[in-house]
Amino acid sequence: MQVSKDSIDLGIIVTDEKAALSFYRDGLGLDWEGELPLPGGKMYRLKIGTTVLKLLKLDKTPTAKPAPGGPMGGLGLRYFTISVPAIRGLMSQLEAKGIKATVPVTEFRPGVTISMVTDPDGNTVEFLQNTAAK
Repeated sequence: MQVSKDSIDLGIIVTDEKAALSFYRDGLGLDWEGELPLPGGKMYRLKIGTTVLKLLKLDKTPTAKPAPGGPMGGLGLRYFTISVPAIRGLMSQLEAKGIKATVPVTEFRPGVTISMVTDPDGNTVEFLQNTAAK
């Protein structure tokens, strides 16, 4: 398969667009790209590097919720990872904004440190600092 972009875009269905934007844009600091009307709802677009995170608020909110428990909570897409240069500083900033780690800063393997947070709808976001790759 040939690709025309070095990243993928992610779509997340949200129950409350204001809470989701507060978390992703205001809390995590993702760059605002804009909003688009969709048949049956609205899309809010945020940038993470070259990735577009698409928050979708549907007119009729689905009743199914993400399985709790982060990566070990169920099958399917369980989390996505954002690589960062300074994970401890980021997690301190998020904590100051009221975003608590669901997985504390942990050395996963030598040179690779992770932490995880959960958005208002129960979706997991992993942060990864990889000093081994330098």
